[in-house]
Amino acid sequence: MAASVPSIACIGIIGKHDNPLHISLFPPHVSTPGAYIEFSFLLNSSLDIFDLRARDKNRVDQDLGLLHAIDERLSVWGWETGTGTRFAIVLDVWGRDGIEGGRGVGEGELRGAFRALQTAYIRLLQNPFYVPDEHTPMAVRQGKSRGSQITSKKFIDEVERIGMAWRPGMGNV
Repeated sequence: MAASVPSIACIGIIGKHDNPLHISLFPPHVSTPGAYIEFSFLLNSSLDIFDLRARDKNRVDQDLGLLHAIDERLSVWGWETGTGTRFAIVLDVWGRDGIEGGRGVGEGELRGAFRALQTAYIRLLQNPFYVPDEHTPMAVRQGKSRGSQITSKKFIDEVERIGMAWRPGMGNV
């Protein structure tokens, strides 16, 4: 039996007000009923761990590493920008084939994916038509926004590309 290759199951972009800006699901989870809600919950449950790690005064890197293992299959890894925007990757050790018993992933193996996500987010912020303040919970409540989710097709396509292209051991995605 062939061993499975770990893959990205979900990528979440979380705003500095703990508001979800974007969530992408990847095979085989994208077609699972209720998966979007389940992964939204997993991302939300990782916010307290982000806060604990962010308080560490000895932290030098943006890579927060493994935030928590959900079960023998899924784990959440984190990265925080200097502005408080958080990137979370839910990793599926069983891979896209769903074959049990895949190899684990070591610290730093997701750095290439996180750097690519940060680059895509920076490019989004450089777009003069994207206003990040429109995506805060307060702006949405006051009706000053069209919604709290990022809708830029170019950004979403880049996140999808990163999630599909990443493999363990990749330096750059």
